[in-house]
Amino acid sequence: MTAIDAIDRKIIALLQRDSRITMQDLADKVGLSVSPCHRRVKLLEERGVITRYIATVDQQSLGLHVSVFISIKLARQKEEDLDRFAKAISGWEEVLECYLMTGNRDYLLRVVVADLASYEMFLKSKLTRLDGIASIESSFALSQVKYSIALPV
Repeated sequence: MTAIDAIDRKIIALLQRDSRITMQDLADKVGLSVSPCHRRVKLLEERGVITRYIATVDQQSLGLHVSVFISIKLARQKEEDLDRFAKAISGWEEVLECYLMTGNRDYLLRVVVADLASYEMFLKSKLTRLDGIASIESSFALSQVKYSIALPV
C-alpha cells in the first residue's frame, strides 16, 4: 500500500468538508490539474481510504430529539456471545454506533429516538429481549457539544 502524502491528505480534508466539490475545484485547491487529481481520488477509493460519499442529516429535523448512550454488560464474554449480540443489533436503525469496549462494560451504543416513550419501546421490544445481557445502563445526552464525522488528516 502506498503511503498517503500531503496532497492526498489535502484531498481527503476537502472531500470530508464537501464531497460534492467539483473535480476542477478540488484540483485547483490542491494544486494539481484535473486528471492527476481524479487519479488520486480514484486510487484513494480503490485502496479503501475513501469508503463512501454520504449526506449528513440533522437529527433534530427528523424528529429524533433524544440521544442515548447505552453501556451493555454481557453475562459471558465468549466469542459466540459477542458475535450474537453484534449480529442482533446491527440491523436496528436506532443504533447509530456500537463499540466493543474494554473495562467494566462490553459494548457502548449510541442510539437516537424521538422521545422517552420511543426509547422505552426500543428497550422493551428489542434490547431487553436479547439473551445473554447481564446489565443495561442508559445515559441521556442533554446537549451535543461537538459532532464530526471528519477524521483528522
